[in-house]
Amino acid sequence: MKIFLDTANLEELKTGVAYGVIDGATTNPSLIAKENRGFLPLIKEVLEIVPGPVSVEVTATSAGEMVEEAKKYAEISKNVVIKVPINLEGLKVVKTLSDLEIKTNVTLIFSSSQALLAAKAGATYVSPFVGRIDDISGDGMELVEQIVRIYENYSIPTEIIVASVRHPLHFVQAAMIGADIATIPFSTLTKLLNHPLTDKGMETFLKDWEKVKK
Repeated sequence: MKIFLDTANLEELKTGVAYGVIDGATTNPSLIAKENRGFLPLIKEVLEIVPGPVSVEVTATSAGEMVEEAKKYAEISKNVVIKVPINLEGLKVVKTLSDLEIKTNVTLIFSSSQALLAAKAGATYVSPFVGRIDDISGDGMELVEQIVRIYENYSIPTEIIVASVRHPLHFVQAAMIGADIATIPFSTLTKLLNHPLTDKGMETFLKDWEKVKK
């Protein structure tokens, strides 16, 4: 399973990439706004840091405007993936961009039917938001299981990005189900390494080494 960082923070991205486990990144208008930077200059810096795909979301609402916005972003780098909302206008955009060989990430997926329609339109990626489903007493990972099964049934090449990851368990469940990608906050990435037995083991080894030195 590939790991993307869900952030537009340059320091988080630099640190994550330095760990050697980051394959890409996802951004959205909310994450961009947190950085208090110019949009295009920030995206260009993100693309310089991240070694793989970087999702950049369109903000227009009509299909024509979204396509023009997407073309502008796609010119920046071959690693740009255009993030498009799952609605009727969005489907038109995905089809058009697919014909232009511009990669897309269909976002705000909350049902398997949405995921199937996005794939039919030519989406490169779909992003089911598991945490937001859990927030309203649903089961986000069940949705991921459904999408995985449907895509496998028909050998659909669209990749599944598990998004809105709230904690390490979501990450592990995504890997067990067979999702292609999990996009996670930097805070979740660091939590994946934490284990009390690891800490205890290191503490014991260091204490024993002090005895050897003496």
